Amino acid sequence: MSVILRLALSCLACAGLLAAPAAAQQQGRPPAAVTVVTVAPQTITLTSTLPGRVAASAEAEVRPQVNGIITERLFREGAHVEAGDPLFKIDPASYEAVVQQARAGVSQAQTQLRTAQREADRINELHQRKVASDQALDDAVATRDTAAAAVEVARAGLNSAEIELSHTTIRARLSGEIGLSQTSPGALVTASQAQPLAVIRDIDPVHVDVTQSAADLLRWRRGETEAQLGGADRTVRLTLADGSDYGETGKLTAAEPKVDPQTGVVTLRMEFSNPDRLLLPGMYVQVDMPVEAAEGVFLVPQEGVVRDRRGRPVAWVVGEGNVIEERSLSILQDQGDHWVVNGGLSDGDRVVVAGFQKAAPGATVAPEERAPAGGSN
Repeated sequence: MSVILRLALSCLACAGLLAAPAAAQQQGRPPAAVTVVTVAPQTITLTSTLPGRVAASAEAEVRPQVNGIITERLFREGAHVEAGDPLFKIDPASYEAVVQQARAGVSQAQTQLRTAQREADRINELHQRKVASDQALDDAVATRDTAAAAVEVARAGLNSAEIELSHTTIRARLSGEIGLSQTSPGALVTASQAQPLAVIRDIDPVHVDVTQSAADLLRWRRGETEAQLGGADRTVRLTLADGSDYGETGKLTAAEPKVDPQTGVVTLRMEFSNPDRLLLPGMYVQVDMPVEAAEGVFLVPQEGVVRDRRGRPVAWVVGEGNVIEERSLSILQDQGDHWVVNGGLSDGDRVVVAGFQKAAPGATVAPEERAPAGGSN
């Protein structure tokens, strides 16, 4: 058999398959059953999906403020701590000695002040009786004032020594989750060391930083997005790395006041509550941020949209007489398991979502209604 003959037979076979639904109807067979959904125009909030990273809303590195040997760790790694909780203990012996010395210095200065005060009072009495000279009185008063100043200096030294002693107990400066300890009892720590002893992070709420184009940010700044959103849903939602939806919703709180000259994007910051500590700093997430309220659009199940030979989206619509017609669609974006369609459909159109293998455009079918597409967002 020649090649030309085989090609001719193949074409005839394909034509027979394509004409099968129509031929079946001509032979008196009942119309094929297809499942349809009836669509209606809705107002849908369009979103922009942006990749981002989770960050703690506040972070504090635990560092020593005095030098010494760590004698005790007072917290459980990974636990929640409150501001003011003791975390580490530094050997206080040398600092206690300095405090005792400073207290003795205050006592000594106070004794000298009392002596100088009595001497000044005595010289003043003699001066009033014209027995002591003006110079003697001035010297006595100067000595008394110097002694009084020495008392203040001694008290300041005592206060400084007591502060240093208090720093031998290292306390949390922030409420949050404390990480792993980077030191252990017996280690020498210094006030100038580069490595923190631990890090405390506040992860309820958390921040999620994403990048957005400068043009979109200008729309937010000028209020265009606010006007376009109207009464639509403005909630910011989160998708986790495993594809699941995060239960808590968030909000846009801040934007970095500069544009990256290399990429032309701006960093935006979202805030999400995190009561279950599910979100951890550094975690990769995706943020769905509302950008526009689209009116008069249709939600079409994704199984009801197919591609023609040119890759364009089309839908089969059951028209008058239950005859299938093919419609070219204009799609804005996907939402869950639906497409947001803004062209190619009309109110009340019945879109085929199942039974494609039994029918074809131009064929008469028996449509069976399925639950309609979801309501307005």
